[in-house]
Amino acid sequence: MKLAVFSTKKWVRDSFSSNLPPSLDITFFEARLNAETAVLADGFDSICIFVNDDVNDTVIGILADHGVRIIAMRCAGFNNVDLKSAEMHGIIVCRVPAYSPYAIAEHALGLILSLNRKYHRAHARVREGNFSLDGLMGFDMHGKTIGIIGTGRIGRIFMNVISGLGVKILAYDKFPSDEVKTKGITYVELEQLYKDSDIISLHCPLTYETYHLINDFAIKSMKKGVMLINTSRGPLIDTGSVINGLKSGIIGYVGLDVYEEEGDLFFEDLSDEVIQDDTFVRLQTFPNVLITSHQAFFTTEAIDNIRDTTFDNLIQIEDTGTCANIVINVPDTDTVR
Repeated sequence: MKLAVFSTKKWVRDSFSSNLPPSLDITFFEARLNAETAVLADGFDSICIFVNDDVNDTVIGILADHGVRIIAMRCAGFNNVDLKSAEMHGIIVCRVPAYSPYAIAEHALGLILSLNRKYHRAHARVREGNFSLDGLMGFDMHGKTIGIIGTGRIGRIFMNVISGLGVKILAYDKFPSDEVKTKGITYVELEQLYKDSDIISLHCPLTYETYHLINDFAIKSMKKGVMLINTSRGPLIDTGSVINGLKSGIIGYVGLDVYEEEGDLFFEDLSDEVIQDDTFVRLQTFPNVLITSHQAFFTTEAIDNIRDTTFDNLIQIEDTGTCANIVINVPDTDTVR
């Protein structure tokens, strides 16, 4: 099977070049997949893409015309793929549903501790010879109320990670987990979670219902000085509303590993360029905002799992026409040429 890998960075090339199955003939492209670059897939049976590749109806049509029959996501999300168009063109879509939920849960905790105790600011000060403690005051995590929105696997692991700090946990999920209930954790409605939580951490998928879940109305319901953490999907948060919340003081801290317009920013070195996203630049001006560039997943274990699951998906589809991680299956269509 001939595989084209788009959005290739060094870590992708290094990982996907190791443990390569003999049945896969792999070619790496640094370019992101979009309408202009889709022609690069000519002659390939399958492609492998990441979170910021744009696979809309036009791109799907180009891929189909050039013989592509499988789109392998090397991530869990697939909101950047037009699934209806893929099905119409007979293209199978598969994904990596879980690569390291521990990595993401631990990163969320890291954002919380860094924002609270200001490790990043203290580190910069000490390197400059400034040993003053002014402005570095934090608070005890013990006894604080943590609101967790989304109690899937990552949300549940985050509960386990943070519960060791002696916090009270409130949870919200459209589909409550029996496992969570057995631990004595209380499910509440969103309004109560907003009202009672000192820290709110988002661990839910991006759907029509969760788009801009954190908006003006939600923020006005929150406890003054609340800490807001998002390691899930950028569009869960209305960034303009969060900026207003920071200015009013309702939001006391923000930790983001994702951003709703991250496609033109994250995973690229823009250190010598003027960033054109005025909203993002404004967000960076707040001293109580900490942003990482979609790196929560980025651990050795996670990358190995992404590689191995992607390869397994492709081999299973080639051998059987399907796999356990199918998003869109087209059983009546030849999967490869």
